[in-house]
Amino acid sequence: MMSASSAAASLWLTSARASQREEGPAPTDYVDPATLRPKPEVRVMATFLEFPRPYWLGWPGTTYDLDARQAEFRAALNQSAQRLGIHVQLEPQPINKEDDVRQWIEKVKAEKPHAVLVILQHFGTWGWASLVGKEAGVPVIIFSPIGMAFTGHVAGPARMSGVHVISSMEWSAVENALRAVRAKRMFEETRVLWIRGNEHSETVVERLGTKVRAIPRDTFNQEFDRQPVTEEVKELAAQLRREAHRIVEPNEEDTLNAMRTYVTAKRLLAREKAHALSMDCLGMVGAKLVPTPPCAGWTLLQDQGITAGCEADLYGALSLMLTSYFLDRPGYMNDPVPETVHNTLIAAHCTSGTRIAGFDNPPAPYVLRNHSESALGVAMQVLWPEGEPVTLVRFTGPHELIVDTGKVVSNVPTPPAGGCRTSVEIAMDEVEDCRDVRGFHQVVTLGNHRAALRAFCDLYGIRMTRSPRFSTFEGGAA
Repeated sequence: MMSASSAAASLWLTSARASQREEGPAPTDYVDPATLRPKPEVRVMATFLEFPRPYWLGWPGTTYDLDARQAEFRAALNQSAQRLGIHVQLEPQPINKEDDVRQWIEKVKAEKPHAVLVILQHFGTWGWASLVGKEAGVPVIIFSPIGMAFTGHVAGPARMSGVHVISSMEWSAVENALRAVRAKRMFEETRVLWIRGNEHSETVVERLGTKVRAIPRDTFNQEFDRQPVTEEVKELAAQLRREAHRIVEPNEEDTLNAMRTYVTAKRLLAREKAHALSMDCLGMVGAKLVPTPPCAGWTLLQDQGITAGCEADLYGALSLMLTSYFLDRPGYMNDPVPETVHNTLIAAHCTSGTRIAGFDNPPAPYVLRNHSESALGVAMQVLWPEGEPVTLVRFTGPHELIVDTGKVVSNVPTPPAGGCRTSVEIAMDEVEDCRDVRGFHQVVTLGNHRAALRAFCDLYGIRMTRSPRFSTFEGGAA
């Protein structure tokens, strides 16, 4: 049994550690946003599978230059690894015997990489590839250049859980699958701050592996009250105003308060050793605990690759993380509104990233508005490019992802329309009736990424679904 003095000492140590954690950066300290984005180690093992040489009959045929093609693939793999910042351990020689395949599988089991890549160089190696898929115990990417497979070869392995099959000459599909592995590792290395209610708890999201730390909602507004108008706040507010396409309602004080929310969020993330957040912002605004909603601050975080989700919607935040970590671009979670005359969807919310074409690309133009539901602070109407494709994604839970695509029709002004400041009208692809669009708080991101997202879902056993193709309403489409 622990003595009273030992118990007191233990309690003191716990309190001291908690106090130390709560201190974190001072309100005047600068927090580099780059330090808040996870940078995990990613290890992939890879090999070529070929039949014993020389080839005679059978695909890819005797004219297929094995050495030249493999040199090309080695170079491409090395370049992809460098671009993605991952480590790839490629076997020095192709494997061409079943016993050697089995030895390599045992090596994979021992070294436990985050994924494996097998590159097929004969259509007779599919049995070995399937063996890797069944026994490796990690996600498996099978790359079959054209000339290595018929439909019958692909069908079985493509239905295996944790296996993604690429039958193509497009190396970009292989790099995309490797990007999916990196994204999953980023999910695993992320701690999300779930800011709501009065709860303190620590949980882990099943399958994705993301850590969730719940902290009381008052934590944020109390930290905001401590946050002075620093030089960083002033410079960011000035930049926000200077780069706006137009300013409608917000004044200078509004923009200063908006950037105070941004700096407060960075400090809180650094203090909690977290990389993303999801907050009950509407509850905070409704209780008049802060002079501004965090919308503009959240936009800036999203543009820097740090997920900042609204309304304490945890799976909305995880969906935002998917576009950020996997597609290297921000999106925005939306309230879906059917436009039944045009048969379109209006995706509306007051927080959208501006670097929607990618973190390294120029931002989209934006208009500084106030938060439409409260007429407070700063929200940005981000103007999405008309005619461009978009993808809508939503985790319904850890095991299912809704994926739909469409095209931007217009940016809806508010007023005369009601609703949130960024309101993007979308003509949906292969959804006959706009009233059938599935989900709520789907994340809209620029580009058609359905095929890319298939790789992520295949590798991690996530069911990929979509909205109904044909109308479920009597009488057909609106």
